[in-house]
Amino acid sequence: MSQPDKTGVDHPAHDPHTPEPVQSEDEAATIAEAGILGRAINAVGIVFAIGIIASALILLNEVVLRYGFNSPTIWAHETTIFLCAMAFVYGGLYCVVRNSHIRVVLIYDLVTGRAKRILDAIISLICLFAAGFFAWAAYGMVIKATMRPGGGVHFETSGSAWDPPFPAYLKIFLLVVLGLMVVQFVIMAVNYLRGAFASEAGK
Repeated sequence: MSQPDKTGVDHPAHDPHTPEPVQSEDEAATIAEAGILGRAINAVGIVFAIGIIASALILLNEVVLRYGFNSPTIWAHETTIFLCAMAFVYGGLYCVVRNSHIRVVLIYDLVTGRAKRILDAIISLICLFAAGFFAWAAYGMVIKATMRPGGGVHFETSGSAWDPPFPAYLKIFLLVVLGLMVVQFVIMAVNYLRGAFASEAGK
């Protein structure tokens, strides 16, 4: 629709320069179906946000040391890559509990009420099996990254001059995150189904 101004010229009712609505605190919080585990995952997210800031500071320090004092470090780049990789891996789990992952809503937006909760449960179960499959694959990577072929523990390293065991740490962390994701999807599926049938019983 359009609305005429004092000059009689029609203008769109919605001002294109009006800022988009800001997401409220409630909309940005953990969804109720995620339960206690979801709230804990959401709270821990700040640790990885701080890691991103730390990686930026480390890179800034490296630039100053390299170009200001001609004294570069051997640990800055690998540390920043590790911190950012940890944050990205955790980001998937973080998005799950906040229901902020990307989805195709062609069918999803057509249903409401009980049907939508059942669909949410089905989606959670599908994601559960996907996360379980990737966790199983990650377990194989962890074994290779932490065990010698002949037996004994040996963490995989980067192979650089510094040679930290970041590759092994990252693979272990990936397995832990995928395991938590499996548990989280189980909790969400159960809570979605409870909500669907509880709302139906209350009618």
